[in-house]
Amino acid sequence: MAVVGVGVQQQFMCSSESKWSIRTTPCNPLHSFILIRPHKKIQFSLISCSSSSSSSPQSQAAEADTQTAESCVNLGLQLFSKGKVKDALAQFETALTLNPNPVEAQAAFYNKACCHAYRGEGKKAADSLRTALREYNLKFGTILNDPDLASFRALPEFKELQEEARLGGEDIGNSYRRDLKLISEVQAPFRGVRRFFYVAFTAAAGISLFFTLPRLIRAIQGGDGAPDLLETSGNAAINIGGIVAFVALFFWDNKKEEEQMAQISRDETLSRLPLRLTTNRVVELVQLRDTVRPVILAGKKETVSLALQRAERFRTELVRRGVLLVPIIWGEGKETKTKTKVEKKGFGGPQKAAEALPSIGEDFDKRTQSIASKSKLKAEIRFKAEVVSQAEWEQWIRDQQKSEGVTVGEDVYIIMRLDGRIRRSRKGMPDWQQIVKELPEMEAFLSKLER
Repeated sequence: MAVVGVGVQQQFMCSSESKWSIRTTPCNPLHSFILIRPHKKIQFSLISCSSSSSSSPQSQAAEADTQTAESCVNLGLQLFSKGKVKDALAQFETALTLNPNPVEAQAAFYNKACCHAYRGEGKKAADSLRTALREYNLKFGTILNDPDLASFRALPEFKELQEEARLGGEDIGNSYRRDLKLISEVQAPFRGVRRFFYVAFTAAAGISLFFTLPRLIRAIQGGDGAPDLLETSGNAAINIGGIVAFVALFFWDNKKEEEQMAQISRDETLSRLPLRLTTNRVVELVQLRDTVRPVILAGKKETVSLALQRAERFRTELVRRGVLLVPIIWGEGKETKTKTKVEKKGFGGPQKAAEALPSIGEDFDKRTQSIASKSKLKAEIRFKAEVVSQAEWEQWIRDQQKSEGVTVGEDVYIIMRLDGRIRRSRKGMPDWQQIVKELPEMEAFLSKLER
């Protein structure tokens, strides 16, 4: 088994007879590929794109002649995995100058963005990702999933890029917007029918007005055979009012759709945020669907600590209702980010945490099965979980506060449904006794309807 780059992946995709299987390493979705063939281990040589200072000019020239985009991407991946970010960045930039094919260019731009994200260069990371999205068909879901881009997702540049993708501007993230629209149509199935009637009634009122206006002019002029002015003006007013009303309804429905898609986009971002369970396993929130009802507590340390203490008195009842507490203390994300920057070597989180994250492109059921069975996962879930990449969590909560008109930075709590959608969000901390009365037990019929 050997680790190779995008060129080998392309060869794999073109072969229909070979019995290759492919899987991506869960830590870095686009960084490296592992090709496995039964009964044989295949070795691939990697061509270095950097010349040694001790080599002769002739050997340097010969080495330069053998450079390809594929070899530079491969070498960049090697340096990338060893934590040599600056050198890896140079290799990905070199690959882009060597006439790469679309697959190689996508990998080079994407991994280049990961290098910039690691170095805290948000604008450069966004520019590289924007190019990969616009010109090389990068899926926006990849950006949402990759733990190496967690620091970037907490930056304003990511929010700008996500908004562009949601709106479909400049051909960025068209597939992302299309997916959001599909979800929106499922949640509001009659919006298309309503729009059809808005357009049809507006057209009917416009045609009627077209024939009414000449009659109104004749009625105003008066004379023999002129139509009744009051009746004609009333008809014209009804037609004009109908056009204004249906056009207003059409634009109102469009605005509601955009608001709904913005919420779906936030929900999608939320579903990709990571948690650490009490067993030290790291999972994405999406993997806990149908299993728990996360309750996010965000606020000052004193407020959140007090809420957790009060929750302990109702622990048994809350656990029976599938409640999983997710405390977030404002400002701790900065301290965590500083520590991570000092201790981190290479890309991604710790190896154990990285291995717990799902691969790109799999649906929820496959992701859950690829990590562990649902029963085992359920056994690992306790009463409380710890957030991973807190800056990213804080950014999401602030966006949610802005969307609901809540002052950013206030103490808030968010209760989620079993299906992963938000059930309720309020200012302050929850009344646990009321929540016990409100939430049905996991085996109750109403809980089954939430799944």
